[in-house]
Amino acid sequence: MTNTNKTVLASLMGQTTLVRGISSILIFLMVWQIGALCDDWFGVDILAIGLVPPPTDVFVAFLEVIPKIGYWQSWVASFSRVLTGFIVAMIIGIPFGLLLAVNRYFRGIFFPPFEILRPIPPLAWVPASLIFWPTNEMSIAFVTFLGAFFTIVINVLGGARAINISYLRAAQSMGASQFDLFWKIILPGTLPSIFTGAAVGMGITWEVVLAAEMISGGGTQGGGGLGFFIWSSYMGGSLEQIVVGMISIGIAGYLSSSAIRKIGYLLMPWKRLF
Repeated sequence: MTNTNKTVLASLMGQTTLVRGISSILIFLMVWQIGALCDDWFGVDILAIGLVPPPTDVFVAFLEVIPKIGYWQSWVASFSRVLTGFIVAMIIGIPFGLLLAVNRYFRGIFFPPFEILRPIPPLAWVPASLIFWPTNEMSIAFVTFLGAFFTIVINVLGGARAINISYLRAAQSMGASQFDLFWKIILPGTLPSIFTGAAVGMGITWEVVLAAEMISGGGTQGGGGLGFFIWSSYMGGSLEQIVVGMISIGIAGYLSSSAIRKIGYLLMPWKRLF
């Protein structure tokens, strides 16, 4: 197959994927609209969907909050908290996971306490973090960090340990140093697991920051964050704005995960062959 044919095929596949994605969203919105209005139309509530405002009402509420500066301040506040916790988790988690994988003494000392702390849900740390950290902002950043840290470490550890030992022995037999083994075999072989853990950790981070902002009252920054936006909408009895906040969280998480996948695509050129 020529390069031109490959380009045309990739273009057609991309268009098909886009059409399928748009179609699935439209079908979901249609089912949501019908389900939300069934109680009014037929007096029948389908799986409690009738209690949820229809997408038309949510769209109107979305148009109402778009011009408000507080809504966009909430976006900025949540994004800054997520990025802070996530970047710190990557900086600490990737080297920590690699050390666990390549050094048996380090693994023997630090893996047991890590495994004891890992099953504790990040939200269980919220009350303690509010007590021990001097500001709400630091408490939210800490809990957000925990949401990504454990997932990143486990994926890095699993990816590094899954590398075929034959590759390392073959490289050593040809005179490769420990530095070469790490940079040319271990790190490239672990990159797919690193980005898988990063994508999963990013999703968990958004879940955690949402709950942390609700519990802590949104920290000290203007806007309070999308979590506080949802909570204040709930306290104000605006179901439509609650759904707007939920959709905003979904969009933010999708954009964040897409950015991670794009970076992984650029750093792993061999993945472009599949």
